[in-house]
Amino acid sequence: MVQAYRADTGNGLGPQRTGSRFRDLRDRLTRDPGIWRRGIVLACLAVLLTLVMAFHARVPNRIGNLGSLTETFLPWFGLLIPLLLVLGLVRRSGTALVALLLPVVVWLNMFGGLFTDKSGSGGDLTVATHNVNADNPDPAATADQVAGSGADVVALQELPAGKVAAYEKALAGRFRYHSVQGTVGLWSKYPLSDTRPVDLRMGWVRAMRTTVATPEGPLAVYVAHLPSVRVKLHAGFTANQRDQSADALGKAIAHEPLSRVALLGDLNGTMNDRSLNAVTAQMRSTQGAAGDGFGFSWPASFPMARIDQILVKGVEPMSSWTLPATGSDHLPIAARVKL
Repeated sequence: MVQAYRADTGNGLGPQRTGSRFRDLRDRLTRDPGIWRRGIVLACLAVLLTLVMAFHARVPNRIGNLGSLTETFLPWFGLLIPLLLVLGLVRRSGTALVALLLPVVVWLNMFGGLFTDKSGSGGDLTVATHNVNADNPDPAATADQVAGSGADVVALQELPAGKVAAYEKALAGRFRYHSVQGTVGLWSKYPLSDTRPVDLRMGWVRAMRTTVATPEGPLAVYVAHLPSVRVKLHAGFTANQRDQSADALGKAIAHEPLSRVALLGDLNGTMNDRSLNAVTAQMRSTQGAAGDGFGFSWPASFPMARIDQILVKGVEPMSSWTLPATGSDHLPIAARVKL
């Protein structure tokens, strides 16, 4: 004889099935119709956040370069999502919580891939770049730390004339070849040739171009420090000079005769910033292609944006990373590439 048993839950009702739990939730929502009427403002804010992220390229630059400012800090818009989530839960608003799915999907579509480690092994050449800061109190220690990354090629920006000798002395033992043009310089374990300044339309030299004779063949290397940008109350995001210099740099790279090219430097802008399209449209970011995470490089005390870049074309990025802080307000960055 088969005897059936029913578990006792203490209230005589027996165990609840999953379906009944969903029915209970549905009943609670039905009994509280205000859950869909509350939080309309929060829902509108979620939709607005979605539109800004999805259509950031349409935010106009005519007023204070607002579009470029938005694109510079675009990843940080994701912080508004948990804030809206908490407010939606406090308001017990089903409308706000459902609307919040929109910015979540858009943000993950734009930046979710950066949370996966895309770095690989191998590669022929390690490059590093660092804005050392003209006011750096210890050039020798900074140079030694960047060189200690194992880089074959190191680019430095913001080299004041009075401190160039200190960097040259600190790097002489590891790099046989180097060239300083204006306020930028390149140190290499391999011979350099066809080295010359690049005109950024600034009136003084802040960019250079050279050919590095690597064991795998010639590589054109550009080092650049684009003009700084400022956020001013009366003028907004002032970036006109940087934008003009980016156009000049992009034109120089577009006319480069070598097929393999690397750009190392402080571009004072992110890969999302439309004003750098003259450069970024023709090159790949090593961080975006083979890095792990956002790779923010500035400011060093609390990195919020990756304005220091290693960009390549005709070269395969294998890995990309951020180096420890030095005496500069920027973090140095490095990448391993396959020629």
